[in-house]
Amino acid sequence: MDLGIAGKTALVCGASKGLGYGCAEALVREGVNVVIVARGAEVLEAAAKTLVGAAGTSGAFVKHVAADITTEAGRAAVFALGHDFDIVVTNAGGPPPGDFRNWDREAWIKAVDANMLTPIELIKATVDGMARRGFGRIVNITSSSVKSPIDILGLSNGARSGLTGFVAGVARTAVAAQGVTINNLLPGSFDTDRLKGTMAGAAQKSGQDFDTVWEARKKNIPARRFGTPAEFGAICAFLCSMQAGYMTGQNVLADGGAYPGTY
Repeated sequence: MDLGIAGKTALVCGASKGLGYGCAEALVREGVNVVIVARGAEVLEAAAKTLVGAAGTSGAFVKHVAADITTEAGRAAVFALGHDFDIVVTNAGGPPPGDFRNWDREAWIKAVDANMLTPIELIKATVDGMARRGFGRIVNITSSSVKSPIDILGLSNGARSGLTGFVAGVARTAVAAQGVTINNLLPGSFDTDRLKGTMAGAAQKSGQDFDTVWEARKKNIPARRFGTPAEFGAICAFLCSMQAGYMTGQNVLADGGAYPGTY
């Protein structure tokens, strides 16, 4: 399927690896120009080189900015390249797990800054330009915990739910009639470094070896496997497509069937 977005320009956050990289790769394969941003300069540069190869002969460019998108300085570094992004994929590492009794105000503010306020700032900086041009796609990578909260991920549950509520309102404003869609993409368990880190912590806490915990987690997923960044990226690319122009304000869950609810 031709997604109809070749020649568009996308900003993809947290794109040096994992789900963010999967989204950037899927977009560049569609002929989309991409600007990728992440904190680790060395890994980001390597990712950019790989993406150039994925772009092939499409003519799409790949630029990279090593910056912390959750800070004003980081966002300024990105927007120094321009504000006229047709596609914005927001993504920031989730806050650490733990017991809510141990989180102070600083921990909460940091979580809200990264996982709620940063996406809102990126939307604010780009959505009006998208509306003027008559096309825009904003995809926020959030978490399956928005629909099915995880007790040890209270910081993530709270901050990402706040973003979800904000998007539910702004997606249905006048921008919807001006060709701009805003959706949230909710990953379940995907084979990423973050999942491996979480499973390693769970293994240490339970006294079990890593492989035992890893395989047990798979068995709780109806698909009996973890997702891949590439297939997550493909979903993201579709949400950015011309064909998805009638989808906005939605929470798209990709979790291998793990969520047990009907709605």
